[in-house]
Amino acid sequence: MNGSYEVAVRVQGTRAKGGGSGRDVGNEHSCSLRARGGRAQGDLAVVSEELSSAPKGADGAGSGTGSGIGSGTGSGAAAASGLASTGCPACGSRGRCRRRSAPGPGRSGASPARRSPKMAPPAARLARVSRTVSFSACHRLHSKSLSDEENLKLFGKCNNPNGHGHNYKVIVTVRGEIDPVSGMVINLTHLKECMQEAIVEPLDHKNLDKDVPYFAEVVSTTENVAVFIWENLKNLLPVGTLYKVKVYETDQNIVVYKGEETISEK
Repeated sequence: MNGSYEVAVRVQGTRAKGGGSGRDVGNEHSCSLRARGGRAQGDLAVVSEELSSAPKGADGAGSGTGSGIGSGTGSGAAAASGLASTGCPACGSRGRCRRRSAPGPGRSGASPARRSPKMAPPAARLARVSRTVSFSACHRLHSKSLSDEENLKLFGKCNNPNGHGHNYKVIVTVRGEIDPVSGMVINLTHLKECMQEAIVEPLDHKNLDKDVPYFAEVVSTTENVAVFIWENLKNLLPVGTLYKVKVYETDQNIVVYKGEETISEK
């Protein structure tokens, strides 16, 4: 009498090196075999056939074990011919293999690769660079447009006919874009040379009123000293880079000039 049966086979590879044994998870399979027209007595033959094709453990010294459970009646030959003709590429069993493995690329459950967002090109950065220099000079505050009495009243002891001296300190500030190659706004060696030519050489250890032609008709106040330095530097530095000239006559008296010519009306 013909019927149907189902055989469940589990193959487990074990390692036996060094006298021990261990479970080889990578070789664990669960296969389901179905056929029609077999007898219950043919189950064990099918199981034996499946075990003979099962892979050994990872160390090559494993052993296979299995169990079969079947039911129904029929011809054993018909049962064998009812099995699938092709075997599982992973375990070699004929039937539907459900080998447990982690999902690989492109499989269901795998997270898609994240793409890094494109970085926008860096914007140009503006920076200011300052350098300090000192010089010593003497002068007399006296305006040719005023009488001696008026000059004395206006300038006090700074109108002393023999003059007086100061140790000036000048801070020059330039500004511009940070060059992406050099990383600089300006070459400091070049700035140093410009300040030497515009400040130190014409003013250091000089009598401003007598040795510097600019002050022959201009009162040598610190405000006018700052303007003089600005005009000299503007002719030497790259156009648009000079930002500020700060002159310390003393620690208490300081003048800042940025090239303004007039005060704009509000």
